Amino acid sequence: MKPTIDVKYINPFLQSSMSIVKSVAGLDLTVGKPGKTDFFLNELTYAIQVGVVGEMKGQVVLGIQDDKAKQIASKMMFGMPVETLDEMASSALNELSNMIMGNTATLFSTLGILIDITPPMAVYGKDLQLKTDIEGIKVPLMVDGDVWITLYVCVYMDN
Repeated sequence: MKPTIDVKYINPFLQSSMSIVKSVAGLDLTVGKPGKTDFFLNELTYAIQVGVVGEMKGQVVLGIQDDKAKQIASKMMFGMPVETLDEMASSALNELSNMIMGNTATLFSTLGILIDITPPMAVYGKDLQLKTDIEGIKVPLMVDGDVWITLYVCVYMDN
């Protein structure tokens, strides 16, 4: 049986994602309907995976469709046009994941749960399927009903 996350631990991931994206990209994200994930990324997607270690273990993936990834990178680089997800744009997006997950670790520490994160690893492509031994929850983060980031949380508490 795959380990699963208790839904009460999802909020720090969501709070961090929303506050960090607001501060660095000026986007007011709202939370869409969460669900189990099959990890099929059919659209052209920039997906950033960050490992979680410590009292909680697993992976978190930020999936951002190509056009939205370019817009977020542009906003993070003070409006510089982003035509392709080159090294600079990728660096900005990877740093976004570091900021979100670092803030998440801080929020968990206030709950007495100590976690650390691994450096981000990104994949970029279409028709990707990710595999994990941990049951995943996906949560769309939206602006005006349009999905900007899909947050995939695949972690469990180490008992």
